[in-house]
Amino acid sequence: MADSTGADQAVAAVNPDPTRVVQSKKVWTTLITNTNYLSGLLALDHSLKASKSRYPLVALYTDTFPASGHAALDARGIPKKHIPYLLPATHKDFSNDPRFYDCWSKLTPFSLVEYERVVQLDSDMLVLQNMDELMELALDPAEMEGKGERVFAASHACVCNPLKKPHYPTDWVPENCAFTTQHSTPAAAQTHGAPPTAGLGMPNGGLQVVNPSAAIYRLILSQLQSSTAIESYEFADQSMLSDLFYGRWVALPYVYNALKTLRWKGVHDAIWKDDEVKNVHFILSPKPWDKAPDESTEDTSRWWWRLNNERLEEERKRGIEDGF
Repeated sequence: MADSTGADQAVAAVNPDPTRVVQSKKVWTTLITNTNYLSGLLALDHSLKASKSRYPLVALYTDTFPASGHAALDARGIPKKHIPYLLPATHKDFSNDPRFYDCWSKLTPFSLVEYERVVQLDSDMLVLQNMDELMELALDPAEMEGKGERVFAASHACVCNPLKKPHYPTDWVPENCAFTTQHSTPAAAQTHGAPPTAGLGMPNGGLQVVNPSAAIYRLILSQLQSSTAIESYEFADQSMLSDLFYGRWVALPYVYNALKTLRWKGVHDAIWKDDEVKNVHFILSPKPWDKAPDESTEDTSRWWWRLNNERLEEERKRGIEDGF
């Protein structure tokens, strides 16, 4: 448990009860605000267990998460912790991508000082291979207060904009993508990320490895009050982390946050290797659970359905059939 210091008091409103909801000092966490992503969360939990992870998944839920969702988590014994819904002091318009309104809350793991290590995962992820080594990855200790060179770890964001979304920044092009720099060294790309300053130097917020720190979280809360900064953050949490800690984060290889679009021909299929991927990230819509299994056109969606069907079969044997 972290000492009660002035920095701890700065996060008291966000984490008023820093008591572990599980015995483990190291945890996976995932944010859940509604039941739209609940099937994804349940599949994620199943995939972590199927990969023989030694660490539990903790669901971080907000006030908007309904009773039916709580019942589903409780039926499966998935531990949970209430967190506030984070928003900046000034409104940032994400009407073109409403999902980003939720993304500020993905910064909460920095405040969970009851744990030594938190690895935040998006609920639209699926673990294919054990990645417990992330719990031992060398990062700056919390006492460095975000002033070191290894503040957190993440994989790069892909800035290729393969769907050519018109509201994306004009510099989001393949030439500025960190993954493009690895096309000539695909073997190395499986085990090493491009430098944190490669391309636009932006982490993807889907997987974040952090040593919780009240001091770092105080920096985040302070930045949420800056209207000038918030207006410039086109991608919410990951834009903020890139700004606050530019070049001072550990860039993981894509295999830990394998965005499904990287596999597409002409995007980053030059480095993608199916048998090396540890964790698939189903960015963009539709999600695998939004379509019936026989409607899936992507191999990665079929991977999700294979593991999810295993989960559903196991749950039926336990008498759990709630539609999630």
